[in-house]
Amino acid sequence: WAGRGAARPNGQSQASKICQFKLVLLGESAVGKSSLVLRFVKGQFHEYQESTIGAAFLTQSVCLDDTTVKFEIWDTAGQERYHSLAPMYYRGAQAAIVVYDITNQETFARAKTWVKELQRQASPSIVIALAGNKADLASKRMVEYEEAQAYADDNSLLFMETSAKTAMNVNDLFLAIAKKLPKSEPQSTSGAAGRSRGVDLHEQTQQNKSQCCSN
Repeated sequence: WAGRGAARPNGQSQASKICQFKLVLLGESAVGKSSLVLRFVKGQFHEYQESTIGAAFLTQSVCLDDTTVKFEIWDTAGQERYHSLAPMYYRGAQAAIVVYDITNQETFARAKTWVKELQRQASPSIVIALAGNKADLASKRMVEYEEAQAYADDNSLLFMETSAKTAMNVNDLFLAIAKKLPKSEPQSTSGAAGRSRGVDLHEQTQQNKSQCCSN
């Protein structure tokens, strides 16, 4: 892990607090959701990534100043037959990454549908990021950067073009989300939302060591 925000939390336990957030990835099948997660969590890329069945769960942390932000990442299956399961994963999520493939206009249209669904049914305070993946295939681009940026601006979304293959903007995307999430442990009126904030550090340290690279 090179660069800021990529350090593991182990070893700096006395200085930092840990905030835990549930993050879900949504998008059409084969846009690269699992590849983005694999790149972020393990620093790997597989040219032939198998389709996700149902959903996969991974964890990874980024460090911001004195806070370690631990993401609990739910990577959902993109196939239509799994769509009915999606609310189970985005319910209670504090962040979502909606992914499309910049070489496929249909996946961008599908991403907009996911954004609408999140705006309607997810937590009102959810941080939504739009990721235009496969930026390494810019010569085959079908979705213009400006079009996606304008859409993201209109809907108050974070937006980056990413490449799981080259790692372009992958860490930066998760870091940008971490920066937008509330880390001041507000006393939330809803127990479910407040439950995952301000976790006691000593409780978590051992778990982090064992879970950081799990799955």
